[in-house]
Amino acid sequence: MDLQIQQQIKEAAEKYGTENCVVILGTSDAESAEIYAETVTNGDPSFAGPLAEVPLGLPVYHVFEEVIREECDETQWKERISMLEAFFDSSALAAAVKSMRGAYSKTTL
Repeated sequence: MDLQIQQQIKEAAEKYGTENCVVILGTSDAESAEIYAETVTNGDPSFAGPLAEVPLGLPVYHVFEEVIREECDETQWKERISMLEAFFDSSALAAAVKSMRGAYSKTTL
């Protein structure tokens, strides 16, 4: 997650409160999904960005998780996201994010 995105997430959490923010990831590999999820929950593990040592505890989900799918318009989901599930290991992506959410998120949907 680049430094500019980290700063935007930090500012949104400060402005709206962590209880009013949700992060939805769309990354394509489980390792990066886990790192990004850790960054927005427990702080930047590389200690390089604006979220270094800033444990926001934000609820974080991967776009392939069922709870996110249920919130989306079905037609839009089919047109824009469902085809991607065939190319990626959606279960591994969801599991990677879920592990960080379970460990560090202060709230969930």
